[in-house]
Amino acid sequence: MTAGRWISTFLEAQAAELGSARNTLLAYGRDLNDFAGWLAHRKRDFAAANRADVEAYIVSCEAAGLSPATRARRLSAIRQLYRFAYDEGWRKDNPAIQISGPAKAQRLPKILTEAEVDRLLAAARVSGRNPVEEARNICLMELLYATGMRVSELVGLPVSAARGDPRMLLVKGKGGKERMVPLSSPAREALATWLAIRDKAEEVARLEFRTPPGKHLFPARGAAGHMTRQAFHGLLKDLAIAAGLPPVKVTPHVLRHAFATHLLAGGADLRAIQTMLGHADISTTEIYTHVLDERLKALVLTHHPLARTGDQSV
Repeated sequence: MTAGRWISTFLEAQAAELGSARNTLLAYGRDLNDFAGWLAHRKRDFAAANRADVEAYIVSCEAAGLSPATRARRLSAIRQLYRFAYDEGWRKDNPAIQISGPAKAQRLPKILTEAEVDRLLAAARVSGRNPVEEARNICLMELLYATGMRVSELVGLPVSAARGDPRMLLVKGKGGKERMVPLSSPAREALATWLAIRDKAEEVARLEFRTPPGKHLFPARGAAGHMTRQAFHGLLKDLAIAAGLPPVKVTPHVLRHAFATHLLAGGADLRAIQTMLGHADISTTEIYTHVLDERLKALVLTHHPLARTGDQSV
C-alpha cells in the first residue's frame, strides 16, 4: 500500500469516526506527507519504519529549526497514524507509542481587560453599513464574549439553536461533542434582535421567490453557507481599530481567554469553566489560574508602597 493510500484512508477514518475538523485533517495530512517524504528519501516507508526511524525524523525536525509545538504535533500525527494501522491490522506494532515528545514551553494566553472588552462591544453597537449588519455584529460579539465559544462554533451555529429565547445555548464542539453554555441578558437581547431581523429577511426572500438564508444563524453566500472564520477575523480587526485597540491584540481566541479569565476572577468554579469551554482535560483550563497569578503579581509590583520604592521582593 502506498504512503498516499495510508494517509488518505487514515484521514477518511478521522473525519468519519471522530468528526475531526477540516483544519485538523489538513494539518495531519501535511505532517504525515512530510514524514512520508523523509522516509522515501531514505528508501523506507510506513510499513517498514521502526522506532529509530521515527526518532530520527523528530531529531531532523529539530535540526531544521521547527518549534517544540510543531514537533510535538508531528509526533502526535505519526502516533495516531500507527495506532490506526495497528487497529486495521496493517502493522503488528506502533513504533511511535513509546517516544516522548518535546516539552512545550508554557505560554500564558493573552487576554483583554474587562474595560477593553466593553470598548469592543461598544464599537460593535455602532458598526455596520446598515442596521442589519449592526445587529449581526452586536449579536456575534455578545455571543462570543458571553459563551467563550471557538470562532468555528460561533459562525457555524444553526438557527435552530436560537429559537425560543434560550437561556442556554447548545454548542457543537470538537469531535461533534455537544455542551450547554448559559447566555447573559445582553447576549439574549442581541440574539433576539438579530433573529427577528434574520427571520424577516427569510420571509421576504420566500415571498420574492429568492433563496432563503438557510439553516445557519449567521448565513452567507459562500460554499459553507455561513459566515467564514476569515470574515469574522476581519470584522474583529475593524472593531479593534474602532475601539482604539491594537488589531494584533484582538483575536477570537483572545476573547475566549478573556471570557474564561474574567469568570475565574469573578469567582466561577474551574470545573464549570472547563465545561463551558469544552475542554476535555481540566489541566487545559488550569492555565487561567496562572494568568490570574501573573495579573495579581503585576498589580502588587505596580501599586504596593514597597514595590514603588524599589523593593521587588514582594
